[in-house]
Amino acid sequence: MDTGTVLLVEDDPGIVELLSMYLERQGFSVITEDGWAAVDKIQKESVDIVLLDVMLPSTNGYELCEEFRRHSDVPILFVSAKSEDADKILGLSLGADDFIEKPFSPSEVVARVKANLRRYRNSTERTPEEPPFLYIGGMEIDEDTFTVRDGNRTTVLTAKEFQLLKLLAQNPDKIYKPDELYDVIWRSDSFGDVRTVMVHISNLRKKIEPDPTHPKYIVTIRGTGYKFIDEHEDAG
Repeated sequence: MDTGTVLLVEDDPGIVELLSMYLERQGFSVITEDGWAAVDKIQKESVDIVLLDVMLPSTNGYELCEEFRRHSDVPILFVSAKSEDADKILGLSLGADDFIEKPFSPSEVVARVKANLRRYRNSTERTPEEPPFLYIGGMEIDEDTFTVRDGNRTTVLTAKEFQLLKLLAQNPDKIYKPDELYDVIWRSDSFGDVRTVMVHISNLRKKIEPDPTHPKYIVTIRGTGYKFIDEHEDAG
């Protein structure tokens, strides 16, 4: 049974062989690359999720992540020996969904691939009766394309950014603690922490707020968490 296609961007033949074996045993198809050719693959192949190393021969994973995000919203998981907080935050800020440290357990990698892919698919599925658009806070949110239209500006979100915005926007004025958002969006089968939430909130503000330094939609409640302000609802 084919459970999806993984684009594995890694230059270590041993890791490529090991991860490919474990993923294929679980029914995944695996496409392997070790540099810029991966960009061509994500545009032309039906890729469901990306495993991306940071240190590569001709480039680095951060540059590839930025380029991938110009073409696709599928989950991107960094797999890297670079384990400093700054490295993780940079990866997440560029649009990655998860960060796996080397050395790793192949079974853990497979579990996180499944978890991220499941959440992504759940976020993109809806019943035929559900409309594809949400109209909240003066924004038009397209659930099919993960785009947000606010006036003349159209912005594409990643899967996690979309899930965060949808949760907050559908529950205006409800205050969410960072750990609550983490539990709902990433759930217990992810392996990060609340800093992941902070990075994604920051990225989301940069995309949807007229002035990210003074947000009007996603506001911080000092010492507590975040809430969404629906100005149109208040006006009504």
